[in-house]
Amino acid sequence: KDLSWTQHTVAIIKKAHQRLYCLRRLRRFGMSERLSFYRCTVESILTGCIMANLNAQERRRLQKVVNTAQSITGSDLPTIQAFIGVAASKRQPASSKTHTILATHSFHPCHWEEGT
Repeated sequence: KDLSWTQHTVAIIKKAHQRLYCLRRLRRFGMSERLSFYRCTVESILTGCIMANLNAQERRRLQKVVNTAQSITGSDLPTIQAFIGVAASKRQPASSKTHTILATHSFHPCHWEEGT
């Protein structure tokens, strides 16, 4: 079996290109909301697929989508590498998440019964 991210990346790029068509139509009609449309549709698709273990070819292909969107919107957009850095910094080991939850919430049974 192929355990690479290639098939997933190809599907994500296909979805992104479908959204870029709509973005081009917004530009053609002179709509000023192109950047917010990009962030809600294209960027959300791209950031949902970002994995730190993508190979260089897959990163280049995703970056081409961002570059195309950048030319359509006329705005500077974050690179794929920037998304990967943010995604990696948000990951924590499961044990540290558990400790954070336990440290920030009160689990006293009396509080639950009283509704406070």
